[in-house]
Amino acid sequence: MSQRAMKEQETAGAEVRKAEILRHTSETTIVLRLTIEGRGEYKVSTGIRFFDHMLELFTRHGGFDLELSCKGDLDVDQHHTVEDVGIALGEAFDRAVGDKRGILRAGYFVMPMDETLAVAAVDLSGRTAFAVDTAVKTRLVGDLQSELVVDFFEGFARGARANVHVKVMYGRSNHHKIEASFKAFARAMRGACSRDRQMADLLPSTKGLL
Repeated sequence: MSQRAMKEQETAGAEVRKAEILRHTSETTIVLRLTIEGRGEYKVSTGIRFFDHMLELFTRHGGFDLELSCKGDLDVDQHHTVEDVGIALGEAFDRAVGDKRGILRAGYFVMPMDETLAVAAVDLSGRTAFAVDTAVKTRLVGDLQSELVVDFFEGFARGARANVHVKVMYGRSNHHKIEASFKAFARAMRGACSRDRQMADLLPSTKGLL
């Protein structure tokens, strides 16, 4: 039996985890649909093309499906759009994994991208914490205000009630630094959300609550 067939057999009958988030404030309106057991398919529109690209590759590398539309006050600044998308995406994952029984809970990945190396680690712990160092010094990468990458990950950590750590170890291209960060984060999230056959329906915590 092929590895693909074995995987399909293992996941047959398992619940497909999905979530829909509608977030409306005076600054942004977000409609988001997430499927954890996806095929890396996406339809993303935030009004910031480089940010769209990062969310698209996050979806593809995580093996998720994502539909996301954000209409934000970009005439004021990009901050509200980037931060609120992070919050909404985090909330979607938190809702989709439910009570977290039977998941790995924590995941990490080291992502090389040409001359750049980025590391990401996440823990769906129910506690919000983040530490992000992109090593990007320029104000803009593409059309994205580069400092807002930190705000995205902070927003995600708040929405997902998770620990989020991302660090660029080294690199030259600022584009590669941000892209490697999102790819590493995607694969870390894929691991954290994965079902653990050994744990089955057990909660991955000695506290009895996540």
